[in-house]
Amino acid sequence: MSRRMTKKVYVLIVSTLLVRMVEKANADFVFGTPTNLGPTVNSLYGEGGVCISADELEFFFTSGRSGGYGAVDIWVMQRPTKEDDWGEPVNLGSPANSEYSYWEPSISSDGLSLYFSDGHLPQFGNHLPGGLGGQGDIWMITRETLYDTWGAPVNIGPAVNSQHAVHPSISADGLSLYFQSHRPGRLGEHCDIMVATRETTSEPFANPVFLKNVSSNNGEWMPDISPDGLTIFFCRSSATELWMATRTTVNDDFGLPLRLPSQINLSPYGNNSPTLSPDGSMLYFSSNRPGGVGSYDLWQVSIEPVVDLNGDGIVDAEDMCIIVDHWGTDEPLCDIGPMPWGDGIVDVEDIIVLAEHLFEKLPGRPNQP
Repeated sequence: MSRRMTKKVYVLIVSTLLVRMVEKANADFVFGTPTNLGPTVNSLYGEGGVCISADELEFFFTSGRSGGYGAVDIWVMQRPTKEDDWGEPVNLGSPANSEYSYWEPSISSDGLSLYFSDGHLPQFGNHLPGGLGGQGDIWMITRETLYDTWGAPVNIGPAVNSQHAVHPSISADGLSLYFQSHRPGRLGEHCDIMVATRETTSEPFANPVFLKNVSSNNGEWMPDISPDGLTIFFCRSSATELWMATRTTVNDDFGLPLRLPSQINLSPYGNNSPTLSPDGSMLYFSSNRPGGVGSYDLWQVSIEPVVDLNGDGIVDAEDMCIIVDHWGTDEPLCDIGPMPWGDGIVDVEDIIVLAEHLFEKLPGRPNQP
């Protein structure tokens, strides 16, 4: 029986079992070895600020390469299907891009709104006219359909932009906006991460609040909220280290942050602008480490769930039985999907992930990163 047929059979069998909702999500997972995205996307001028559309067919990033309109522009690569390679980078054009600098784009789940911040340091270009915060604002461009061109930037309003607000990350439901701020009330001398919420996507964002537990005296930069809302990635130590924090449900506070492993936080180089892929399998970031094309290049590192549940070196029926034995519970050993850290319940999503690795020989069950 082929692996694809095996997957379908197991899904059919277990999908009839009773599922009860629980809240805990903390499956084991490991990071791979970072790889450079190569010269198609990277250039001599520096790249950063990745975001990927929910259908994984558009890859947005910022770059100061030639052919743009300002000091730093937003560019996009596209592909027909997820199995295809990315095409050549294309500038979003005018009126989306302009003579001003744009940073850290974040795409809405419907692909029709793109959030970003304008240049907040003099060496990176002037602010867009009409800003409210003085040290950088968050803006939005929109398009009518996925096939239309992007419109001109619109300021998202005074609740967020009354003071310093940059580097946005929009939640999958469009109701929470995470960003970096240097306004009063922060914990240390540097920036902290804030979140602004709203009841519907047609309303403006309300006054933001600082994230509990995430803020520190070291400062936090460039947040990226995962599609399931349970994990946030960000930078610390003057944007040279990548960290993450998790929570049980979207209504809970994030727990204490965890520094990502050394292969990602390669010292003494800069590591910043983290972005998670829509399926949670890949983390993108910007770094000036050796092996790049230019100054700061875009890199990627895989995030793999631990699927060898009994640690015998192969994924087989015994691992499948372990999942079935814990069906409907929040057992962290078995909660391996759909994100690598699970979703708080052992169900058909975990069977699907395991089926993709059936009969692969793997190393024994490692520790969490």
